[in-house]
Amino acid sequence: MNSVQLILDRLKRQCPRFRADGLDYLETAVVRVYNDKTLIHLSSFRMSEQELTNGRGRPVAMMMVSVILATVFGFSAGLVASRPEVGSLVASYLSSDASSSQPSGDGQTEAMVDPQRIEEARRISAVESVSPAVVSVVVSKDMPVFEQYYSDPFGGVFGNLPGIQIPQMRQKGTERQDVGAGTGFFVSADGLIVTNRHVVADESAEYTVVTSDGEKHTAQVMGRDPSNDLAVLKIDGDSWPFLPFADDEPKVGQSVVAIGYSLGQFSNTVSAGIVSGLSRDITAGDDQGNSEQLYDVIQTDAAINPGNSGGPLLNLDGQVVGMNVAVEQNAQGIGFALPANDIRQVVDSVVETGKISRPFLGLRYLMITEELAKSNQLTVDYGALVVRGDLQTDLAVTPGSPADKAGIVENDIILEVNGERLTAENPLARAIRDLKSGDTVKLKILHRGEETEVEVVLTERE
Repeated sequence: MNSVQLILDRLKRQCPRFRADGLDYLETAVVRVYNDKTLIHLSSFRMSEQELTNGRGRPVAMMMVSVILATVFGFSAGLVASRPEVGSLVASYLSSDASSSQPSGDGQTEAMVDPQRIEEARRISAVESVSPAVVSVVVSKDMPVFEQYYSDPFGGVFGNLPGIQIPQMRQKGTERQDVGAGTGFFVSADGLIVTNRHVVADESAEYTVVTSDGEKHTAQVMGRDPSNDLAVLKIDGDSWPFLPFADDEPKVGQSVVAIGYSLGQFSNTVSAGIVSGLSRDITAGDDQGNSEQLYDVIQTDAAINPGNSGGPLLNLDGQVVGMNVAVEQNAQGIGFALPANDIRQVVDSVVETGKISRPFLGLRYLMITEELAKSNQLTVDYGALVVRGDLQTDLAVTPGSPADKAGIVENDIILEVNGERLTAENPLARAIRDLKSGDTVKLKILHRGEETEVEVVLTERE
């Protein structure tokens, strides 16, 4: 006897108010977690056979599933109702012959639901719901076209003698070619798309957005973020599917999904993983030898590669928690994503001003940890250490910048911003993220062993 039949029998025996016309509903579902299994106690239920079988003899048990999920996994009943594939999948576990069950203390059988299957159902549902909003960004340029020809090294002095013609190449014109690809995703119904800046860095190139239905659309670059690897594109239209941003910051250990144009060949490739770390500072480089310091990024073990740069990193509710941006080439399972708040700010700036506006301080830094403080014999174990980069041009402080004008130099440590202590969990980038060009900030600095305070007027980075 499967679990749905068992529930019906219990209803008929124990619930005198049960009616076969489909008007009674589930009253309670007591759920407990036991040995990593979720056990559904078949106690006091009031649900119609029509509700349980969806009127076609096929088990759905939507009301029961919504209560179970809301109780155990924090799902809302509205989520289950809006995503019936989740409820149907869970219900199928309850009713299939493969579902496990075991006797309870009173001799009744308890249906068992595997939480891993619930997570799998959420992941599948999230991917299906967001895929139409994920796009490919194709880079096209006029590239030179060459042809082969033959020349006489003696200039025809000896006539057209056979065997002494030398093959050479010459340009015969140009041809529009696809030279690169990345990923992006819609953030508004009117066609705003975000991607990585390095995907659309070439101002002489043209960019085409390929939507999930295979249609191609000419894209306009609305702005390239000067201080982060972000860019905003726009295509025509007013009813595009778009992705919502998560309201809460991700947590370490949280399940995430990365979607992208994998290796520039396979559209909407999905990889799953967890959030491995937060507030990471990294130096990201490209195959051209360029490098960029990225602050306060998310670390994940979801597979990220050059092709899915610019794609969304999602929670299991299909909300954006970040944007795929970089991968550690010398290690497996270490990828990075820009946080959702940074993306949202860039989008808001474009919507409000038509361009990307960022507050600019003008320095490079490393957030101090206990390990960094010990290895460098620092006198404090918090703050932002002003440092130069690996390249000769990677100066610690940009000449003429607000930091330079305030007298900040290499090896200074910024301890506080407007009275707020800087830590690895609260880095400098986050502390000034919500500020604007023209704002004055008060910095507490450890300069050559002495604490001092300076006021700095932020400018707009060009």
